[in-house]
Amino acid sequence: MSDRLFIFDTTLRDGEQVPGCQLNTVEKIQVAKQLEALGVDVIEAGFPISSPGDFNSVIEISKAVTWPTICALTRAVEKDIDVAADALRYAKHKRIHTGIGTSESHIRYKFNSTPEEIIERAVAAVKYAKRYVEDVEFYAEDAGRTDNEYLARVVDAVVKAGATVVNIPDTTGFRIPMEYGEKIKYLMEHVDGLSAGKAILSTHCHNDLGMATANSLAGIINGARQVEVTINGIGERAGNTSLEEVVMALKTHPYLGIDTNINTTKIYPISRMVSSLMNMPIQPNKAVVGRNAFAHSSGIHQDGVLKNAATYEIMDPKDVGIDDNSIVLTARSGRAALKHRLHVNGVEVDEERLDKIYQDFLALADKKKDVTDDDILMLAGADRSENHFVKLDYLQVTSGMGLRNVASIGLKIANEKFEAAATGNGPVDAAIKALKKIINRTMVLKEFTIQAISKGSDDVGKVHMQVEYDGHVYYGFGANTDIVVASIEAYIDCINKFVTK
Repeated sequence: MSDRLFIFDTTLRDGEQVPGCQLNTVEKIQVAKQLEALGVDVIEAGFPISSPGDFNSVIEISKAVTWPTICALTRAVEKDIDVAADALRYAKHKRIHTGIGTSESHIRYKFNSTPEEIIERAVAAVKYAKRYVEDVEFYAEDAGRTDNEYLARVVDAVVKAGATVVNIPDTTGFRIPMEYGEKIKYLMEHVDGLSAGKAILSTHCHNDLGMATANSLAGIINGARQVEVTINGIGERAGNTSLEEVVMALKTHPYLGIDTNINTTKIYPISRMVSSLMNMPIQPNKAVVGRNAFAHSSGIHQDGVLKNAATYEIMDPKDVGIDDNSIVLTARSGRAALKHRLHVNGVEVDEERLDKIYQDFLALADKKKDVTDDDILMLAGADRSENHFVKLDYLQVTSGMGLRNVASIGLKIANEKFEAAATGNGPVDAAIKALKKIINRTMVLKEFTIQAISKGSDDVGKVHMQVEYDGHVYYGFGANTDIVVASIEAYIDCINKFVTK
């Protein structure tokens, strides 16, 4: 009989901590509903005490989904736990995730404490959380660098205090699979409450050395029965363990005898949706969901795949929701085809919104031969800027070899029109200087990244920017077939994030 592995998704908490990838509550609900359809067991919806936005998101996600457990993160602080319990009041199945650092460096430098005091605080936090909910998860932050013997004492204490799940995070992504697997094995063998079934261990691995998935699998093989993951492996620094990689690794190795509740055919659509909403492009060679994951360019590989796909493919693309026979969208495609492709990519729209996206789609299709899934996801997200305080009205640029780079720009600010012109060292520089004449504030461009969505000179270009203003860094995004326009839209996106604060 197969063992059941619980999938704990933290895309909306740990994944959303990536700078520039914050979602509003409506977008978080959209992701949460897709996570529910995907079949995840636990959705970590946020860190309620951290901000009013996180608090409200946990409330609204609790209302929006039915069967997954909704989890809220806290520190081992009573006020944090009070606020988390309040945010979870509408959840059908609720969990409080509390914890404290257990490594020597955390105890000595972060908390200026002692090992015994840390255990006391851990036990107190679990007992306090149990006053509100039955399902309490404890995290031993930096467990990856915590001495195994001491870690076992912590785990034993919190299980006895009532923790139902104990999270063993490799917070810094430091461990290699053999070491992390041995750590889980040691705990399984030395904590009586685990072998007695009073609690389960959870993995939470970061990807700083590129081993998050491998470490998580090593933990699972050695007894962990919950894995903490994010869609596309997004997360702080180098990211978290990737949901799609763990799930498909287990699916392609059935002899391990470990099952999940994941409907794998929904992996690709939610991957694309999260990428679009968070403005985080998926690297082409990303395992399972990357553009090249099922592409074959070598003649030998192509010949083998044509004869039998199994010669070079260990997964059927359809198993992860990639439709080999997807409808190609052109300027002659109708609303039904567009709606179908949006649905395949995890985006559900009403007729009013479909009409708006369709008009933008026709305008884009007139400029391009084929419209890709990335293009329509970009269009589906474009209406998020409709209510911006500052909007681009028009942009005209003169540029070329031997010519002065001149830009004329028109902005609508609270529906009032403003115009300016400037020269610069290139068309983008000229356009930004013209914009700055209207938005007369001291802004510094910190980062400027251009990415083509697919291939071809008529492709839509994505621009990601970081702009510093008043000591804070703001992140912006723009997309257009004209890269200069995309650049200005990204800059304006940054501006809208501080002018409306």
